[in-house]
Amino acid sequence: MKRKTLCRAGFNDSLAGAECYSPGNTEESGIAPAFLLFLAQFISGIGGSLYYTLGTSYMDDNIKRSKTPALVSVTYFMKMLGPAVGYSLASFFLKVYIAPDLTPSITNTDPRWLGAWWAGWAVLGSLLLFMAFLISMFPQTMPRTIIRRREARARGEQVEQSASSEKASLSDMIDTVKRLLKNKIYMCNTLAAIFYMFGFMPFWMYTPKYIEVQYRVSAARASFFTGSVGLVFSAFGILISGFVITKFKPTARCLAMWNVFVSIIAVCATITYPFLGCNESDMQSRQMVLHKDEVQQACNLNCDCDFVKYSPVCSEDGQTTFISACHAGCRDFAMEDNKKIFTDCSCIPSPIGAAAFQLSEDSIEVSNFSVQDLASNNDSVLTTSTPSSFISNLPQFLGGRAFSGPCPVDCTAMFYSYIALVCLLKFTGASGRTSNFLVSVRCVSERDKATSLGFGMMLFSFFVFIPSPIIFGYIIDSTCVVWGKTCTRKGNCWLYEGESMRYIMNFTAAVFVAIGTLFDVGTWYYVKNLQIFEANRDENMGTKEERELINVQRADNGELAKPIKVADRADSE
Repeated sequence: MKRKTLCRAGFNDSLAGAECYSPGNTEESGIAPAFLLFLAQFISGIGGSLYYTLGTSYMDDNIKRSKTPALVSVTYFMKMLGPAVGYSLASFFLKVYIAPDLTPSITNTDPRWLGAWWAGWAVLGSLLLFMAFLISMFPQTMPRTIIRRREARARGEQVEQSASSEKASLSDMIDTVKRLLKNKIYMCNTLAAIFYMFGFMPFWMYTPKYIEVQYRVSAARASFFTGSVGLVFSAFGILISGFVITKFKPTARCLAMWNVFVSIIAVCATITYPFLGCNESDMQSRQMVLHKDEVQQACNLNCDCDFVKYSPVCSEDGQTTFISACHAGCRDFAMEDNKKIFTDCSCIPSPIGAAAFQLSEDSIEVSNFSVQDLASNNDSVLTTSTPSSFISNLPQFLGGRAFSGPCPVDCTAMFYSYIALVCLLKFTGASGRTSNFLVSVRCVSERDKATSLGFGMMLFSFFVFIPSPIIFGYIIDSTCVVWGKTCTRKGNCWLYEGESMRYIMNFTAAVFVAIGTLFDVGTWYYVKNLQIFEANRDENMGTKEERELINVQRADNGELAKPIKVADRADSE
């Protein structure tokens, strides 16, 4: 089995056929476990959508409107903090064996190790049940909402009941959806968010892969920068914007204009990304493709590398990267200082032979071709004028060595430039989420608020969360230049063409974000008469006369009943 990654030319133990037709290597169906996981995600999605529609609407109904931006920003911040805690929890449980009652004979560094991935579900599920019990104890309407409606009626204003206090029916839902579709502010704001999210969904899902391909960094480092660093800037963007909006109470047009500004920055940054590539990384990719397609016809023709997994090696001169030791034509390996060194590589020139070639008196006749031409056995460089002594001694120039891992490239400057731009974009993009939410909930009537949030989430699911990863996944796969191979079908992509990925992926995303910017402009145009805070009413609540109104309780029909004794409003807040 040690020959699995080496060139098999001249050996009778070719493993390709044995691997494919071995009775113990048949593929097993995983329909039942996959179905259970999909069902769990489906139920989790239902619960999450209920919380972020009805829960957010309930919170907005029962607090002072001037405090909504700060509390919404804190809510989004906690939502973003959750995945970070989840990853930490998963990291802890994955160090525990999948069956805690057993004592494994391997360590958690062994590739065969299976951690207790299920334990996190048990812990978080228990916490969710406890929190759900606490939330269920809240009343349908808080005293503040009752007082606000009572005060509005006293001024002769028409007060609409929220959807939660009305009996739901299919016809009412259809009427509500019709009202939402005719609401220009709501539709422009929602469509702007949909196109913006559609363009940026791939950056949230595929950024680690993008960084690995473009800048040749490890998966752990890529995940650190996209997860931890990006989370910090997004969190601060949400928190700062929420408290700024709470303090200065900008108008609806100011909030909408900020969203336009954020979208313009996003378009400019996305257009800039293609120019932050690493030339050395691009050259390495082209080099690996070259040595798969062209060298396959020469130095590793009989090595049987079709089923060898992607495990790059670097020639000992540090200049050429091969997809695997097999593709480099390496027939053996040795261990030096606990490092694996592949030897007798027919696609890599021997330094000794190359030096002899450079010093040869006959080399002046063939000095117009490179050492790589020797490695590929390029017949076109061997002409009738080529010295016979050189041709007879050609094998001595080959048979070099290779080291595990790709040849090092220096993409540090471009990598940090890209990360800096990503952090700026995450900060500004997150700062627009609170203003987008405020416009969405203020442009609809109170009775339509919860339905508008649910309808918006449905639109996001159908037009963003489902199609965007599929479309951009296809775009990324279209830039693959080296595919792996399994016994029955095409395997995973081994190598992407970095330059094509940068241009196609980023320019496609920029188009969607630009369309969203147009809808942001439409939102700005239509919100000129929209009131966000109702500051005067909120600030005046607190007089002695109104404070007495808080000493009430709600009757079963939602109206006010006789006063009861409760704490002063100022203390309760």
